[in-house]
Amino acid sequence: MSNLRTIQPLEKSSLRERASHALRAAIVSGELEPGMVYSAPALGAKFGVSATPVREAMLDLVRENLVETVPNKGYRVTTMDERDLDDITELRLLVEPPLVARVSPSIPAGDFPWLRQLAQAIVDGALAGDLVEYTHTDREFHLALLEYAGNRRVTSLVTDLRAHTRLYGLASMLERGELEGAAREHHAILDAIEAGDEAEVHQLMHAHISQTRGRWAHPTGDAP
Repeated sequence: MSNLRTIQPLEKSSLRERASHALRAAIVSGELEPGMVYSAPALGAKFGVSATPVREAMLDLVRENLVETVPNKGYRVTTMDERDLDDITELRLLVEPPLVARVSPSIPAGDFPWLRQLAQAIVDGALAGDLVEYTHTDREFHLALLEYAGNRRVTSLVTDLRAHTRLYGLASMLERGELEGAAREHHAILDAIEAGDEAEVHQLMHAHISQTRGRWAHPTGDAP
């Protein structure tokens, strides 16, 4: 398990939370490889803790579809093939752009400072190379816009779709210098919403989701 060598030992406070954060970061960055099985004792040894907080943290990650339990062996990082990613992207394109465009006129003006903070937090995460923060705030931003529709089933559906992708390919986007540009697209979406241009909101949301999938599909930087 040489790919675990860069994981740093954890301090003894809030072990479950810290283990969960460290594991999530390792998965999003690709340090823990999709399809590989890792045991709690081995991970605990790398973190400098017992296997117990690692197992507890893994329960959180199982619920998030980041890992799956392998009986008597440990935990396998879930994999996504190209067809899965295409199917999920297609569903998101059917739901998010038209719905956000439709509800954009009903977003209260008083909510925009908070939405801007979320958008900027995504940019800050990209600039810092913090993929966990980027993933978290990107999720919060997109779900916040969907919440204005008041449709819990839609919000639940998109939450589940995003959990299955975990923003696949972020590490390679960061390496290629593309992550900041993708992050700043959230501010452009808010600009269109504030301007009351529903057609532009739809177009920007569609482009953002489509282009992100295109970036995932070209990990060597050969995207058109």
